Amino acid sequence: MLQLKSFTFNPFMENTYLLYDETREAVIFDPGCFEKYEQKELSDFIENEELELKMLINTHCHIDHVLGNAFVKWKYGVPLYLHQKEQPVLKSVTSYASNYGFAGYEESHPDYFISETDRIKFGNSSLEIRFVPGHSPGHLVFFHQETGICIAGDTLFQGSIGRTDLPGGDHDTLLNAIRTEMFSLPDTTKVYPGHGPMTNIAFEKEHNPFVGKRARF
Repeated sequence: MLQLKSFTFNPFMENTYLLYDETREAVIFDPGCFEKYEQKELSDFIENEELELKMLINTHCHIDHVLGNAFVKWKYGVPLYLHQKEQPVLKSVTSYASNYGFAGYEESHPDYFISETDRIKFGNSSLEIRFVPGHSPGHLVFFHQETGICIAGDTLFQGSIGRTDLPGGDHDTLLNAIRTEMFSLPDTTKVYPGHGPMTNIAFEKEHNPFVGKRARF
């Protein structure tokens, strides 16, 4: 059975997720751990649960979601996966990290590019990939059918959506992508966003003020 562990890291209160199953193989999404105590919290959990980390995946590459990339790659020797359109987004972080107080930020480089035509496989688990741009040009969302777990990054939040005023963002693109790619998931799908609490597809279809039945924006 697939299990999920969440961490909240850095001043942006970014959610980092570990998925693992009974084989103890695991993948990590969007490690935001920058400070030593955050890195220790992550590594202690991996060690205590005797997990074997197989890959590092970025849903997208804004600074808050990649602050721990270099640490995870160094500590566990795992490859970094992301959409090709996110490569310039990742590369740009070095130009502004110090402005946000992250002067010690270390650049990371992708090992593999993935898209919605691929699947993520580890242990006995397989994740579907959906392309949901608009917040960022190459944003990906990951769905596990058996458990209904969806790693959503900064696309859909409880009662909100990702901001679209950053470079490469587009409001109409995000609205359309959520409606076509995420609202086509089962209503029972558990949405784990990049910030804030979990939600589900049924609730957001009904109540989300941006993309739900009562959309006001």
